[in-house]
Amino acid sequence: MKKYIKYMASLLAVSFAMSACIDLEEMNVDPNNATTTNPSLLLTGVAYSAFNQTSSDACHAAKMLILTSGESKYQVYKWTRGDFDYYSNLRDVTKMSEEAGEGSAYQALAHFFRANYFYQLTLDFGSIPYTDALKAETDANYQPAYDSQEVVLAGILKELEEADKMLEGSDEIISGDIIYNGNLVNWRKLINAYRLRILMSLSGKEKVGDIDVKSEFSKIVADGPLMESLSDNGQLIYLDQQDNRYPYFNDSDFGSGRFMDSTYIAELATRQDPRLFAVATQTPNAEKAGKAINDFSSYDGGDPAVPYSLVNDKAVAGNCSKPAPRYYQTPTNEPMVLLGYVEQQLILAEAVVRGWIQGDDKIYYESAVKASFEFYQKYAVSVADYLTQDAAAEYLRNDKVAYSSSLSTDEKIERIIMQKYLPTFLQGSVWLPYYEALRTGYPDFRRAAGVSLPYRWMYPQDEYNNNATHVEAALNEQFGGSDKTSDKPWWLQ
Repeated sequence: MKKYIKYMASLLAVSFAMSACIDLEEMNVDPNNATTTNPSLLLTGVAYSAFNQTSSDACHAAKMLILTSGESKYQVYKWTRGDFDYYSNLRDVTKMSEEAGEGSAYQALAHFFRANYFYQLTLDFGSIPYTDALKAETDANYQPAYDSQEVVLAGILKELEEADKMLEGSDEIISGDIIYNGNLVNWRKLINAYRLRILMSLSGKEKVGDIDVKSEFSKIVADGPLMESLSDNGQLIYLDQQDNRYPYFNDSDFGSGRFMDSTYIAELATRQDPRLFAVATQTPNAEKAGKAINDFSSYDGGDPAVPYSLVNDKAVAGNCSKPAPRYYQTPTNEPMVLLGYVEQQLILAEAVVRGWIQGDDKIYYESAVKASFEFYQKYAVSVADYLTQDAAAEYLRNDKVAYSSSLSTDEKIERIIMQKYLPTFLQGSVWLPYYEALRTGYPDFRRAAGVSLPYRWMYPQDEYNNNATHVEAALNEQFGGSDKTSDKPWWLQ
């Protein structure tokens, strides 16, 4: 009997201990701090961060904007170290992919967002952490090795190909999509256009990894799908709500020290391009003189090759145009286009010129220009009458714009790249116009004598502090140990 009592007492004690452990575990779960997240909730934030990208600094480097309140290091090409901030965005992308499940549409979109960020990072720096990146939580790898730029570019092209295949024929219903409202065919169009963007940026290369640049480009065009109109644009539409407004809304710099660059004004004015009226104001003196909106002589800007104090003098005298007020006074203004139909059509036109694909480069070129006019007509409402399709047709007859078979290859590429460049003012292409100038030589950005265009940014100081072995190995492999903005990365060699 005593043995039975002892046994029962022991059993009760064990049972109580077990139940106590379970209760404690359950009690330690914070219901307000979930360990899992629905990927649709993550997609909204991931997409907003990726598409809400623009840079006034890039507009300084691309000779669209100029400062009178101080010297912009981007305007005079004196930048040094960059940052790895995009890796913070990539952590959210990784989380979305993990929560999505193998083979889901969310995982396919994660491949796209990864490609977008890694593409920008490798163009900014050269070699970067890619294969080993973002493994701190899973593998406790806090010091990732760097991959060569060629490996990164080949890798993201394969990720985009995989994303397209995953979405092909998919009828999965996704939510949280603020870009295409769950339309997976539109996502495929954007993904394929992005593949074309990357491949065209490698026009100086025959292969990237085991990918043949020309044949891969041709295959994508043949297999599709690709964008068919502005309605397929990969763009973020803004709302007049807190945290959803146009990024330059109420930006004080636009109301004071920021003016138009005279070189950008000249590119538009010499072509009699009415999109000028959509992006800039007349000079105060021209407006006081009662000059018409469509008088191209009533627009001017500051010279980026002279000291900013002289630009300030010109602005004070009333002879500098400012960005159109809609950029800083309208909460919704225009969508931010990460990659759109206009750019895609111009990429296709260049591909025809280079002999990568068959087609009519003139049709591609003119469809891009007409679509750009259509975009500005819709969103620059006050000057919409100057941006009709009839105005676009007249513009395409201008000697500096007209496209014909009689042009040389260089002349054709110059016109194509110029039409890529002109609609990128404060747009989501960010540094693309600058990189296109590095790739093609067009436009030739005005700068002071003896000033060269930087090819990249130096690596962040944090990498030297926390990942010195790998950053130094990457520099030795690329540039013989150098880390300068004048070091030319693989894609430009």
